[in-house]
Amino acid sequence: MISAFANIFKIPELRQRVLFTLGMVVIMRIGAAITTPGVNAQVLREWFLNVADHSAGGGAAALFNLFSGGALGNCAIFSLGIMPYISASIMLQLLGAVIPKLGRLAREDGGRQKIAQYTRYTTIALCIFQGWLLALSFESPQSNPFLPGIAETIARLGVPLVADPGVPFRLLTVLIMTAGTLFLMWIGDQITERGVGNGISVIITVGILAQLPAGLVQAWRTFVPSGGEASTVSPVVLVILCAFLFLVIAAVIAVTQATRRISVQYAKRVVGRKVYGGQTQYMPLKVNYAGVMPIIFAQAILLFPSTILNMAFGNKPWAVYWANQLSAGWMHYSLYALLIFAFSYFWVATQFQPAQIADDLKKYGGFIPGVRPGKPTADFLDYTMGRLTFAGAIFLVIIAVLPQLLSRALNVPYMAAQFFGGTGLLIIVGVTLDTMRQVETFLLQRHYDGFLRKGKIRGRSAPRPSVGGSSVSDTSLVWLYAGLGLLVIAGVTIYLTSHR
Repeated sequence: MISAFANIFKIPELRQRVLFTLGMVVIMRIGAAITTPGVNAQVLREWFLNVADHSAGGGAAALFNLFSGGALGNCAIFSLGIMPYISASIMLQLLGAVIPKLGRLAREDGGRQKIAQYTRYTTIALCIFQGWLLALSFESPQSNPFLPGIAETIARLGVPLVADPGVPFRLLTVLIMTAGTLFLMWIGDQITERGVGNGISVIITVGILAQLPAGLVQAWRTFVPSGGEASTVSPVVLVILCAFLFLVIAAVIAVTQATRRISVQYAKRVVGRKVYGGQTQYMPLKVNYAGVMPIIFAQAILLFPSTILNMAFGNKPWAVYWANQLSAGWMHYSLYALLIFAFSYFWVATQFQPAQIADDLKKYGGFIPGVRPGKPTADFLDYTMGRLTFAGAIFLVIIAVLPQLLSRALNVPYMAAQFFGGTGLLIIVGVTLDTMRQVETFLLQRHYDGFLRKGKIRGRSAPRPSVGGSSVSDTSLVWLYAGLGLLVIAGVTIYLTSHR
């Protein structure tokens, strides 16, 4: 594997793409550290350290801070992150499944470019709306239900979050936040075109991974307190958590890669002197077809009831009780699981079209052995995908609830516990595997071995390898590399923390 990484820099085009991607990552991290004018970032940063990172609380603020790579905690110009663009893309995808005209537009020539343009316009509108709300939150953080306990932080530091509130500050904040998100969109497009991997996915992944060192430090300070204090938790638990983290990552990789292969045969056709068809191919149906979308939808829906209760009824005991139940109680976990199940089937129903697949197979002379073409094929695909979705939904429920349960049961800081599952881990695994496939494709096309082989240069007389036979799908070795990488990161972090 080390030789394979060395071979990356032997291919001029791939080396240029990797260096360009790393340069864009540096620019993103710089933008996540530049504070918005007129805002005292120390107040919000102190609140995240004392409240959001030490519990499962923090609500939407902790979630947005995770996806923005800590930019919200710094009140940075990239505080909105790339999430407005993701939200606009999801909205257009759902509208395409509901509005027939928009769905037909996606299948026409040039239709995807028009939908991409509509997505960008929607992103600008969302940025203006969210930027205005964020400016209001900066001006009056005490009245924001998403920032519980920030009034105590402001009183302890003795400085306001915004020194000069007003309409000019709001307009300036909206302008800067919108420009920051549009700049991130441009960076994502440049990475996709000139770098390695999908640009938008890389931006999200880098933002999530940027919180990993801080999470490891928080976990270390919890289990090994400084100042000679006795730890309330046995160090053996820390070792068990490291092993458990490896198992969770291995399970996520396995389910993310898992597919049900449906064999499809094509009838022979003779056109002139050429014979077409007569082959057996496979249609892969993913177990986790919906990906991370059901968890994102469920989190977004669950935020509304508790927010309405806090804003409408204030500090009334019954409102506080139900708001807490909806935020972290038994009702929260029950509704969370049900919503993930519902949105898993909803996403598959809107994105997977068995009738269209059956028509395409029939048009090109393909059929599934043992199943008649047409409606029986559509029913078979619908039944198979329904069973796969059930297994994928159970997996998503476990992964989504695991960080919160782990944080409460073992008193693990939520900043560290969120890497044991949830949206962050699913996105990291998916994007890492896709990037590895793309890099390995470059290696194989230049007659180099991939990541999971010795990586020596092949001779010129060697046959050109098939990209379709990439060995990245060997998940056992991927688990090993993931575990080794985590151990290296944990070791370096623990060493730096203990020698401060």
